[in-house]
Amino acid sequence: MGLVPVVGGRATCDRGRSGAVIVRDHRIICSGYVGSPPGLPHCDEVGHLWRNVVEDDGSIRTHCVRTVHAEQNALAQAAKYGLPLAGTTCYCTMEPCATCAMLLISVGVERVVALRRYRAAQQSRDLLAAAGVRLEVWFDEDQTYPSEIKPAL
Repeated sequence: MGLVPVVGGRATCDRGRSGAVIVRDHRIICSGYVGSPPGLPHCDEVGHLWRNVVEDDGSIRTHCVRTVHAEQNALAQAAKYGLPLAGTTCYCTMEPCATCAMLLISVGVERVVALRRYRAAQQSRDLLAAAGVRLEVWFDEDQTYPSEIKPAL
């Protein structure tokens, strides 16, 4: 878990510098951080690409969609280099979003260890539990961003 913030420090979106490290038998298999796909502009270079997300309760969250999540980048790295992930543990900055949770389940990750909670992770928790993936959260508090950016849309 100590490497997760270091990996996250490479992120290219200041909205959330998340990292993920996937491990099997105490050996790092792959890692990822929040960043745009190779060859595409990064938030740190050209700014954020904001989208509004309407929650079930009607509340609206603003989300940057320019970048790929840390967990997704770790999975892409494993795929690029032909690294199987069945039976691994994913250490990450915060609980994964629902899409990341589904991808982690799909590749055979057996355990997810998050440093903090993600405020919109109930669906992720439900998916991981239904798939038998163990979820552990070290600090029972929501992950906050360095600056809760309030964009003008």
